[in-house]
Amino acid sequence: MSRRAPRWLTWLRRRDPDLAATRRAGRTAVVMPALFALCTEVLHSPTMASFAAFGSFSMLLLVDYSGPMVERLRAQVALALAWLVLICVGTLAGREIWSAVAATVVVGFLVLFAGVVSSVLAGSSTALLLAFVLPVSAPVPLSQLPDRLAGAGLAAAVALPAVALLWPRPVADPLSAPAAAVCRAAAGYLRTRASLPGPSQPGPHLPGPHLPGTTPPGTDPTGTTPPGTDPTGTAPPVPDADLCRVAAEHTARTGAELRAAFDATPYRPTGLSATSRALVRLVDELTWLCAVLVDRSDYTDEPPGCDPAAHTVRRAGALVLEAAGDLLTDLDGDTGPLRARAAELRAALTGMEHSSAVRVPAEQPGGDSTAEVYGFIATLDVSFRAQELGFAVLQIADNVGTAASAWQRSWPERLLGREPGALTAPLAAARERALTHLTVDSVWLHNSLRGAVGLGIAVFLAGVTGVEHSFWVLLGTLSVLRSNALSTGQNAVRAVLGTVAGSVIGAGLLQLIGHHGTALWFVLPVAVLLAGVAPAAVSFAAGQAAFTVTLVVLFNIGHDPSWHVALLRVQDIALGCAVSVVVAVFFWPRGARAAVHRALAEAYDDSARYLGDAVDYALGHSTPTDPGPQSRAAAASARRLDDAFRSYLAERGAKPLSLACTTTLVTGVVGLRLAADAVVSLWQGEDRARVQAVRADAHGAVLGSAALVTGWYHEFAASLGDHSPVPDVVPLRPEGAARLVASVRTELSDEEGRATPVAIRIIWTDDHVDAARRLQPGLADAAKARAGARHQGTRTAAAS
Repeated sequence: MSRRAPRWLTWLRRRDPDLAATRRAGRTAVVMPALFALCTEVLHSPTMASFAAFGSFSMLLLVDYSGPMVERLRAQVALALAWLVLICVGTLAGREIWSAVAATVVVGFLVLFAGVVSSVLAGSSTALLLAFVLPVSAPVPLSQLPDRLAGAGLAAAVALPAVALLWPRPVADPLSAPAAAVCRAAAGYLRTRASLPGPSQPGPHLPGPHLPGTTPPGTDPTGTTPPGTDPTGTAPPVPDADLCRVAAEHTARTGAELRAAFDATPYRPTGLSATSRALVRLVDELTWLCAVLVDRSDYTDEPPGCDPAAHTVRRAGALVLEAAGDLLTDLDGDTGPLRARAAELRAALTGMEHSSAVRVPAEQPGGDSTAEVYGFIATLDVSFRAQELGFAVLQIADNVGTAASAWQRSWPERLLGREPGALTAPLAAARERALTHLTVDSVWLHNSLRGAVGLGIAVFLAGVTGVEHSFWVLLGTLSVLRSNALSTGQNAVRAVLGTVAGSVIGAGLLQLIGHHGTALWFVLPVAVLLAGVAPAAVSFAAGQAAFTVTLVVLFNIGHDPSWHVALLRVQDIALGCAVSVVVAVFFWPRGARAAVHRALAEAYDDSARYLGDAVDYALGHSTPTDPGPQSRAAAASARRLDDAFRSYLAERGAKPLSLACTTTLVTGVVGLRLAADAVVSLWQGEDRARVQAVRADAHGAVLGSAALVTGWYHEFAASLGDHSPVPDVVPLRPEGAARLVASVRTELSDEEGRATPVAIRIIWTDDHVDAARRLQPGLADAAKARAGARHQGTRTAAAS
């Protein structure tokens, strides 16, 4: 019989999942007091003691790197080296107030803005800023620089084995498990969908459908019944469409859970490694795959029977997704099965393209009525959906394979930065991400500028007023500055109240201890532990209170206990809070909400332009525009939107915008951009002269449809940016479809009257454009509901 966990442990696990904060606090509570004691009692160097204490506090409590141990240790070494450099810069700049202010603004901006490159740098920003503000706020002669470096070096030397040996963090990835669940759910849906017969198609000899994650009895590992076998001795049951619906709902639910895990952090959960970058791209692709699986054409309730090759593609796609899910569960696994099944899927897609070209025109009547035109297109709908999902699955397979190959690199390969299968080198990726946010509408740029200016003002005020322990003025500014004036003001109040409470507790503790200063050595580890756990387990104010107690204890060790330090702490934090509130009001009073509006408008505008360029590349002029630059521009605006949305989610307080509607709009950008990717992929490697020779009316029909669809998205983007009415969605256009079908039946046929592969690709290109059109009603509804919620929130605020 298992024993129930103590109530305090259950409470702690509920407040601190996986005991992440408790783990960091426990390590720090062991290391920090030990180093402080070594430097003060053995080495007799107060300077070393201060930098060793705050260095260990920074390297153990303020950061918690993920990934394999070798990557964590490499990040710790990089953090330690950065600390040494920033201590030198801060010591040199802190000798004059003008140089201290200028250096603080520059260094603060560079450190905060560098977080856009990767989550590793973003998560290290506070630790890095601590390394600079500690020396720049305390001017000393250069002769003390060696002691400062020695203290930080000692902290770094102890932090490495502490991270590796003292309650090490388990290797975990926030995306791999939910991504694997989506792959398996989608594979189960594809199996069930492939087993459903069309209205004019006999059911394939397959076992009955099964829920995702299960294997039907009597099947081989591919999920199909071997020819000539019937394990039950009866005819195979006809699949039930209800099970298909259940599988689709399960897939959509797991996709939503993956997206929620991805959006749960204030910055993208990714580093610069090939594994991290591939997993982040995987989220968008799986989101799109889920949308593709549940999307339906609005010109037919159920497409008629089609080339069985489409069902072969679905089954091959299921095999690929299952292999991808297995590899995501264990990135050390063999990548061979995934790559082999991806090759089989590519072969199935090629076979489906040729079989569709041979079968379709010969089997359809030549009438021009709307019913016959859409009947012709519906015949290809199953094949198109198979081609669309096949492309999505191959993209997923490539990214999962890249992530696994990079994960399996040897230690020397990791050290040298060799990343098999990476699309870009780490430095090139870093440069691309940084340039993406060097625009006036970038949330990350705004936050970096505000933080840097706020710290610069704090340094100036601390120098002018001559407050003691001016370092805490800067720390107070940094700790409470948030993305809008309201939440900054709320944090300022919490910080001051927490500091006052901590000061009272600290003063009472010193009064209780009296002249027995040795007792403070026993109190220090407990105070450090509480300071690390309280922000996560209790509240921000509780964390400020516990941190204040820690400082009161730390600055009284070795001296006669005095409550004077507690009062200084209140004074310094209050000044820092005032600076942060002023800077927040001056730079960005409305927070990230307005930035989300602008980022959405920009992302839809760029993605629509990319879709137009992709269609022009496929079917346009004899020298079509290269869609590469617009593809990069669309990806960049999508990243800026992602960061703006995360900043909005991270803001405290009520959300005047509907999160459900805003999430729909954010994911719609993904679908639009990846539809353009699919068009480009469909025509890559095609003989341009062969395509242009048959352009005729079919090209004009598709280009006309693309112009209408992308034009709507440009208007939609404008409505999001200036809050104007949402445009009416583009309806089905029978005349354009008839023009396209007529061209396929005449000008894009061979001498036997059968369509060519080029004809099939043209129709599929039009289908990709139509898929972008089918997104419009849902996006328009979300935008209208979002606008209504915004107006309601404005009226409520005005009334109050």
